Amino acid sequence: MRALADFIMRGRVQATVVVVVSAVLPLLFWLSAAAGSLVFLRRGFKDASSVLVWGLLPALALWIFGEPSTLMVFVGTLALAASLRAGHSWSRVLLFSIPLGVVYGVVLGSVLREPLEMLAGALEKALPQIDGRPMIPSELITPLLISSSAASMQLISVLALVLARYWQAALYNPGGFGREFRELRLPAVPTLVLVSIMVLGPFFGSQFLTLAFASSVVLFLAGLALIHGLVAQGRLANFWLVGVYVTLIWPMQPTYLLLVVLAIVDSLVDFRGRRSPEKDDDNGSANGEG
Repeated sequence: MRALADFIMRGRVQATVVVVVSAVLPLLFWLSAAAGSLVFLRRGFKDASSVLVWGLLPALALWIFGEPSTLMVFVGTLALAASLRAGHSWSRVLLFSIPLGVVYGVVLGSVLREPLEMLAGALEKALPQIDGRPMIPSELITPLLISSSAASMQLISVLALVLARYWQAALYNPGGFGREFRELRLPAVPTLVLVSIMVLGPFFGSQFLTLAFASSVVLFLAGLALIHGLVAQGRLANFWLVGVYVTLIWPMQPTYLLLVVLAIVDSLVDFRGRRSPEKDDDNGSANGEG
């Protein structure tokens, strides 16, 4: 992957090729967003604008043909990259991704309402019955599909930014991204607000489901950063980190819920404690520009 990052940063032509080709190829739209964000993080909007415009063209074309995810993730990832380049911490960037997830939900509910309702009808017939009724009320199936899809796109956007930042650090400041990510910890007050949204939001109507799902994505990523930090400090063996990633592919993803809980507790307790000397000796920035 570092070789790909090096190719992207050789010049505008190389960057444009990667951004456009990965946007057109099926299931590689996240790579287009990551490549565009790498150029933007390193060069700024003025120098990156020509590359980004070319990346927007196939994304717009796909939107016209009924596939909005490429454009949504591309623009959303760049919006998060702008906040990161402006100097905001990763915890703030994750919090900024919550309104982005809500916007994704609104767009999906508008653009893909019909196919999602058809899928909801098929799922309703396939769901187990309890006393002759589906285990999930039929009026909730479509909002759940929209919310889960929006949260997935929110997660993809953040991970595309993570990849872009990792590339930037690998090229210009090796190890910088690792320090940034391992330091990620949500403050107590925002965490309590997110927990309140997750617990109480669904009771205020199906429209709050997307907000609850988006909040859980932030806590999940904070929990993942916690595990990386504890492993780096030697408080956990590498086995635990491998186990986390392996179990994330299981159905129902119990590890997802566990990481959310760990992030909540960590915001109050701070498992990692004080910063290590390694962090104090380095500013932790991954941009390689000091």
